[in-house]
Amino acid sequence: MERVLRMMAQAALAMSLLAGCVAKPEERANASPVVEEIILSAPTLKGETSLEETLASRHSVRSFTAEALTLAEIGQLLWAAQGITRDWGGRTAPSAGALYPLEVYVATADGLYHYVPQGHKVRVESTADLRQALWRAGLKQSAIRQAPVVFVITAVYARTEGKYGARAERYVKLEAGHAAQNLLLQAVALGLGGVPIGAFYDDQVQSALSLPTDHAPLYLIPVGHPQE
Repeated sequence: MERVLRMMAQAALAMSLLAGCVAKPEERANASPVVEEIILSAPTLKGETSLEETLASRHSVRSFTAEALTLAEIGQLLWAAQGITRDWGGRTAPSAGALYPLEVYVATADGLYHYVPQGHKVRVESTADLRQALWRAGLKQSAIRQAPVVFVITAVYARTEGKYGARAERYVKLEAGHAAQNLLLQAVALGLGGVPIGAFYDDQVQSALSLPTDHAPLYLIPVGHPQE
């Protein structure tokens, strides 16, 4: 009898442990989805082309070859736009109050990625090629359709409005210009070309990329190898 009681107690203990390990239905429903992240290679801090040469060579490029960009090139371009350059979090582009309202996405043939300056990485937002949808949202401009990569600069105005109120819109748009120019100059330094595009339907870009409602699109920047 004692042996039977011990076996029953052990079985009860095992059942209680199993119950503790299995998530309840409501716990499973509320669990955070797994987000895939890609760590980018460290950015290059010294190039072969001088700033003066880069400035002199920069021009808008709207025709591209079919050659894809490497992950290292994409990472370097993202860093140029919004990479962290100071221990306290300062970035490559100046920001009013160091509030950093910009969020940068990049659409390629392999999917949509969201840049995370902290840790210099990207989050995989989609594995679909969304460039065709961006092309339609961008008034069917050929550069958007032809480029192997389209960078999308968006803004979360609330981050700046809390401190600067009505002037936030001005500051945020100035900052988007800083980031875009950084990206375009970096493209030239890499032997690439690009063009900043502001003509698009905001709501269609939002819909095409399934952006959060507070991520307002400001720029589409197609980038690729210039077709000479």
